[in-house]
Amino acid sequence: MENPAASLPPRQSFSETPMAIIECIPNVSEGRRVEVLDAIAAAIRAVPGVRLLDYSSDASHNRSVFTLAGDAGPLKAAIVALYERAVSAIDLRTHKGEHPRLGAVDVVPFVPIEGVTMDGCVTLAKDVGQEIAARFGIPVFLYEEASANPARKNLEDIRRGEFEGLAAKMQTPGWTPDYGPPAPHPSAGASVIGARMPLIAYNINLNTDRVDIAKRIAAAIRHSSGGLRYVKAAGFMLEDRRIAQVSMNLTNYQKTPIFRVFEIVKREAARYGVSILESEIIGLIPSAALVGAAEFYLQLERFGEQQILENKLRTDEEAGSRRLE
Repeated sequence: MENPAASLPPRQSFSETPMAIIECIPNVSEGRRVEVLDAIAAAIRAVPGVRLLDYSSDASHNRSVFTLAGDAGPLKAAIVALYERAVSAIDLRTHKGEHPRLGAVDVVPFVPIEGVTMDGCVTLAKDVGQEIAARFGIPVFLYEEASANPARKNLEDIRRGEFEGLAAKMQTPGWTPDYGPPAPHPSAGASVIGARMPLIAYNINLNTDRVDIAKRIAAAIRHSSGGLRYVKAAGFMLEDRRIAQVSMNLTNYQKTPIFRVFEIVKREAARYGVSILESEIIGLIPSAALVGAAEFYLQLERFGEQQILENKLRTDEEAGSRRLE
C-alpha cells in the first residue's frame, strides 16, 4: 500500500512558523462498535507528528468525534489513515442513528490554532479533499471558509437529505461535488471537508422523553430560525436512555457564551414544565469559555485568568524560560 505521507506538499505552503498547530475534528458515523473506534484511534496515533487529544462516542447518535492536532503534513497523513479504517468498516446502507450524516467520515474541519492562518487551513482542506476523493472515490464537498459557494458554506445545508437522499441531490443543479465522482460512494456516501474557527459541541439533556419539546427549544435558540446568532441546534431522542436532547454547536463562544445558552434553554424548558437533567461537552473546549461560565454563576468581581493557579504557574514558567535564553 502506498505510504499515506508520500508526496505531501512542503510544510511552508501551509504554515508560517516551524511550530504551526492546526486542530482537526473529524466526525465519524460510528459510535457503537468499540473495536472499530479503537482501530481508528490506533491508526491516528501511529502517525508521527500528530497528537490524538480526545475522542468520544455516542451510541444513540451512533457517531464519534476525534480531536487531533499537528502541522499540515502529519495531519493529512492521519486523516488518510482514519479514512482507511473508517471506509472499510462503516456501511451507511445499514447505519442507523439519531444524528444526521452524509458519510462514513461525515465532516472534517481544520481549525487554525497557532502559527497558521485561516487561509493556510483552507489550503490544507482543499489538499486533503482532493486526496480523499482520488484515493477512496468519495465525493467531497467543501464548507465554511473553504467553500467559495454561498449555498454550500453551512454544514446543515450540505447534509440536508442525508445519505439516503444524497444520490438524488447530487443529480440536481448546484450539487456537483468539489472533488470526486458525481455520485455517492456506495457504502461511505460523501464527506464534507473545510476550515473554520473553533466551536463548542454542547448538548443539554432534558428530564423528559418528549422529543417534540427538545425540537421546539432547538428552534427557539438556533440562529436559522430567529434565535441566538452563533448557535446551531437540533432536538433528538436518546433512545437508550429515553430522554430528549437539545444538541448544539456554539460557533462563537465569546459573542454567545455557553452560560447564556444554558440559561435560555433552561427557561424555554420551564415553559413546558421540563427541567434540565444535565449537559455535556463533546470533545474539547477553550478554557476561556469555562472561565466565563464561572464568572457568571459565581458572580465574580474583578476576576482575571491569572488568578487560576495553573495559568499563573504556566506564565511564570514561560517568563523564566525566556530569561534563560
